[in-house]
Amino acid sequence: MNLIFGLTFSFSAVALLFVGCGAVLQGCDKTIALEITNVYENGDTAFHYDYCEDINDGRGFTSGIAGFCTGTGDAWLVIQEYHKLSGGKDQMSTFDPVLAEYAKTGNNATTGLSGYCTVWNKLGSSDSKFKQAQDTIRDTLYMDPAMDYAKQLGLKTSIAQGQLYDAGIQHGASDGPDGLGGMIARTNALVTADEAGDSGSTLTVNGHKIDEIAWLNKFLGVRADVLSNPREPTNMSGAWAKTLYRIKSYQYAVGAKEYNWGDSVKVLDNDGKPITVTCAMALSSRQDSGVVGLGIARWPLFLIMSLGFYLTHVGSHRRGYR
Repeated sequence: MNLIFGLTFSFSAVALLFVGCGAVLQGCDKTIALEITNVYENGDTAFHYDYCEDINDGRGFTSGIAGFCTGTGDAWLVIQEYHKLSGGKDQMSTFDPVLAEYAKTGNNATTGLSGYCTVWNKLGSSDSKFKQAQDTIRDTLYMDPAMDYAKQLGLKTSIAQGQLYDAGIQHGASDGPDGLGGMIARTNALVTADEAGDSGSTLTVNGHKIDEIAWLNKFLGVRADVLSNPREPTNMSGAWAKTLYRIKSYQYAVGAKEYNWGDSVKVLDNDGKPITVTCAMALSSRQDSGVVGLGIARWPLFLIMSLGFYLTHVGSHRRGYR
């Protein structure tokens, strides 16, 4: 199938993008959610815009703040966004033909991309427009769809919203069995009676009233099962099972009743040690600035169609382990 130019796409996935591109997580809550996921992805809270390597997960080069991959097409979307901001020809332009072809075919090879990581490292370290392009594509592909699900569910706590974002980054936003939408559907199916709690937020699922944290605990259980026993062949390498620390970290925060974060939250790092993740105000301002999450309405129709295909067919198996 063709990621960038394909005419086959999911109306449900595209509709999801139109539900509302404004993120529910904002300010420090959003920054902390991003930083927590950074810990899982990179081992620290920093935003590694300059990161790039082949982690041998069958997705080509993995790079940037959200692990954009040359073999799945989201790296090509970042480069196209950067071209718009840079005015056209830039240091990444030399890779355009290969990146477009690999995105079109889902090719996980790195042939023809010699020097790609060197350029990515350089631009990610020094070019604000390249960082802006990464912020925009991360929000459009992962943060905004996750927050649209949060709105549909009526989630209000920082911890539940942050968990959906982290799940979207690792699993993709599709409704496939391993995707965020699929896991939400499985979680909702487990709600068969009213269930009280202490979050101060009550959801209505299948006609039942369930406390938001009670729902979140069910979701964490479903996600843990998917990480241990993925249903989709692309995800069966065993890499996901090594990332169960993502679940344990959020379960730790739930146990400490860290439901709404403010300026900080205590979670577990990848070694199971408690850490405090604090809001970096400068980063918070950047993540909420008008240049981030520009909204799907400004994207051309062919790209909207491509994103629908991406979320449905590629997004549910985008992340390996690094």
